[in-house]
Amino acid sequence: MFDTDVFVSGGGPAGLAAAIAARRKGFTVSLADADRPPVDKACGEGLMPDSLAAAARLDIEIPADAGHSFRGIRFTGPLSSVEAPFPNGLGRALRRTILHSLLAETAATAGVQCHWGTSVTGVDGHTVHLNREKLTARWIIGADGGQSLVRRWTGLGDISRESNRFGFRRHYKIAPWSEYVEIHWNIGCQFYITPVAHDEICLVLMSRDSHLRIDEALPRFPALFQRLGHLTPATSERGSFAATRRLKKVAAGHVALIGDASGTVDAITGEGLCMAFQQALALADAMEAGNLNLYCQEHARLARRPLFMAEFMLLMDRSSILRQRVFRAFSHRPELFARILASHVGKVNIPQFAATAAALGWEIVTA
Repeated sequence: MFDTDVFVSGGGPAGLAAAIAARRKGFTVSLADADRPPVDKACGEGLMPDSLAAAARLDIEIPADAGHSFRGIRFTGPLSSVEAPFPNGLGRALRRTILHSLLAETAATAGVQCHWGTSVTGVDGHTVHLNREKLTARWIIGADGGQSLVRRWTGLGDISRESNRFGFRRHYKIAPWSEYVEIHWNIGCQFYITPVAHDEICLVLMSRDSHLRIDEALPRFPALFQRLGHLTPATSERGSFAATRRLKKVAAGHVALIGDASGTVDAITGEGLCMAFQQALALADAMEAGNLNLYCQEHARLARRPLFMAEFMLLMDRSSILRQRVFRAFSHRPELFARILASHVGKVNIPQFAATAAALGWEIVTA
């Protein structure tokens, strides 16, 4: 009845993960994207342990010599810093172009029919229009990013909540000075430092100011400026729109959205890729069962923890008083930061998380 079981619009990490997961279930899968691999994007380029676990469930192999490992997360403020290792292994950082190439190769090996350099120009029922061609699909997946056309074409564009920030990324040829991904906090912005190779770091600026750029913000962080201010960047500055967005619906009938097309959490959480991989697994299960309502339920469940963490960290971004109190609380009781990090990577159950949140709240109040 159809040219393919599953059609995926968008060949970024979310679309490729969805295509790979569907192939693992035995579906025939076609994917189209206007770009060609490797596709770059301004992002922090770090995969936390839960992201790696989800990738492994998709049979996505990331070679041990690709990128650089990191032990945990470090928060650094003007007066203090706190760090904690992951409770479930190491994270791994690698350039986005390397990750995209790995995913594209995995999809091709799995048997996904990839139409690179091909624009999706419309969706009409079960028919997908590709430039001057068209094909029919039993299931259609929109993985075409935050400004998803599939979402618009299929009437899934109603947004229940949204807040916006902006990110800009560069790379510097310098040996990583830490085993941790560092988040440096200051008024109105943060810098993320991720070790992506033995001789290279990724620097990302996050703020609410669309006009703020790395060169302007870096002097606000004296320690970073001392390390990087004299260096010539290895890559040009690349920008990206960052949003926390929740949709009223992520699927209807035979159409489902995944990745940024299905809603986003602020990049401050570092959970975008993990959510995309987990959504891909859930969507494949739902298509196998013939019921996308199952995907909607799982999608909402998967988003709860990252959305909570995004709200908490964005409150710190908005309020210097709260940020100072949180840093004091973590400095006084560093085990709370470790437990918050464990919750962030899915290694704390609900009662344990509630106890940690209550303890942190008390420390913030009394700090």
